[in-house]
Amino acid sequence: MAVGIAVTSHGGQYNGRITLFVVLSCMMAGMGGVIFGYDIGISGGVTSMDAFLKKFFPEVYKRMKEDTKISNYCKFDSQLLTSFTSSLYIAGLVASFVASWITRKFGRKPTILGGGAAFLIGSALGGAAFNVYMVILGRILLGVGVGFANQAVPLYLSEMAPPRYRGAINNGFQFSIGVGALSANLINFGTEKIKGGWGWRVSLALAAVPASILTLGALFLPETPNSLIQRSKDYGKAELMLQRVRGTNDVQAELDDLVKASSLAKTIDDPFKKILQRKYRPQLVMAIAIPFFQQVTGINVIAFYAPVLFRAIGLGVSASLLSAVVTGVVGMGSTFISMLIVDKLGRRVLFLVGGIQMLVSQVMVGGIMAAELGDHGGVSKVYAFLVLLLICVYVAGFGWSWGPLGWLVPSEIFPLEIRSAGQSITVAVSFIFTFIVAQTFLSMLCHLKSGIFFFFGGWVVLMTAFVYYLLPETKGMPIEQMDRVWKEHWFWKRIVVEEPSNPKMETA
Repeated sequence: MAVGIAVTSHGGQYNGRITLFVVLSCMMAGMGGVIFGYDIGISGGVTSMDAFLKKFFPEVYKRMKEDTKISNYCKFDSQLLTSFTSSLYIAGLVASFVASWITRKFGRKPTILGGGAAFLIGSALGGAAFNVYMVILGRILLGVGVGFANQAVPLYLSEMAPPRYRGAINNGFQFSIGVGALSANLINFGTEKIKGGWGWRVSLALAAVPASILTLGALFLPETPNSLIQRSKDYGKAELMLQRVRGTNDVQAELDDLVKASSLAKTIDDPFKKILQRKYRPQLVMAIAIPFFQQVTGINVIAFYAPVLFRAIGLGVSASLLSAVVTGVVGMGSTFISMLIVDKLGRRVLFLVGGIQMLVSQVMVGGIMAAELGDHGGVSKVYAFLVLLLICVYVAGFGWSWGPLGWLVPSEIFPLEIRSAGQSITVAVSFIFTFIVAQTFLSMLCHLKSGIFFFFGGWVVLMTAFVYYLLPETKGMPIEQMDRVWKEHWFWKRIVVEEPSNPKMETA
């Protein structure tokens, strides 16, 4: 129903153009993606460093170095070790609901600012940690920062973007995650070589760099016109911001739609209760299904544990970290390609092509590991290279499909009256299943062995079918008019048929 947008003044869209002001604002907000990506990349790297394992997880280090009888697949199976990685996501889950309230009551900007500040404190704690509890407390604060950023940044990007560029601009969030992850992988590759065993401190502490940029930059971020209208009756200020964002004085049509959507949103006391109504059923299903499917692609297995996984197939520490850098470059490059083509080809095409690509590569990796990697020893260099190549194919498939679109589609489908609640549900579901996957993966790897890739491949089949049958195309549709895609869809039109008219709503 509402979101700042622009284009031509016919065909249900608005006047305006993409402006430097929008580009700079969205680049700064996109730093919220960098902190998320940095954290994903850094945690997998430091947990493969001997010095870090020896200090905080000595039983894992001893098992890896001294226990010659233990399976390759079980060397890193430690609930305490996975708690280090996954504690962030429980904190993020709780923080996302707090962030939803702040986003609605105080705006997108304060939420982004709070996220940067929490991440900054968490990175300082991680770098200075002298026991495992301090490390995990730092992770929890990082989780608060990520929870706030993931709640506010995709909304901010969608609300600032013109509809015909919304896909590209919002995919910038996933691109930022890729930049953060790649930076982390490069830093891990360098700090692992530091003599004295304190390189992991540098890796964890350097998270303060993107966090500082986000925190300071958020002080200068403009608030979105949607948020200004939602929180105030002074529409003049919102109109001026809209004119500045769109680069034109002729914004009346868009302003009218924003005011109309805001008037409806202000009649809603409890957006979480509202979103349960039948007419919002498609949005609710997507808010749950898309982030769930995004996590069970298996991507966070690669992101968190790529260095660990590459060590499991016999690569050394440096080689495994360098391999993670390669997959990071591929992921970032494919997301950039997605930014260029998502508003031309549409969301569905990328989802379907990416899903097929991920499935094929997962089945092949699983097959190679089943045939070549036993419980002991490694695989030949040829097969190790082939596994790395296939994982790159898989990461590329994710990078132009479920990676960016898993954030883009939920952020563009909610009407204003349920937008903060819908985004909060999306982020919460993402964190819940990221936590579950992160907490169980090393144990699943130990028990399922190479079957882990077939497990995630099965989910890819299911999610590809889900997109094919149940997700309508949202390309180029103004967010204020997004309800049209559900009313025209073969399945959802049966669900969202107009309810009996309510005089109070008609006069709202």
